Amino acid sequence: MEDLTRIQAMICSIGNLPEIEPDAILQDAGFSSMSVLELLIQLEETFDITIPDEQFMAARSARALYDLVVLLKKEQGN
Repeated sequence: MEDLTRIQAMICSIGNLPEIEPDAILQDAGFSSMSVLELLIQLEETFDITIPDEQFMAARSARALYDLVVLLKKEQGN
């Protein structure tokens, strides 16, 4: 689950958080709309995928984002 750890690190860096649990809801952790947009861009660049907005917004935790990244990497051949 190395990618889950990377996603958690991205969230902490962008949100200026000391740590975040895999199932913590990002909005509950104080993520602003600008932070969410920055996270989307960083995920797409890091994993070389395109994340549809509706799927991204539905993934509300690090673990949900991880699951989405895994799915999209398979679908997009990355």
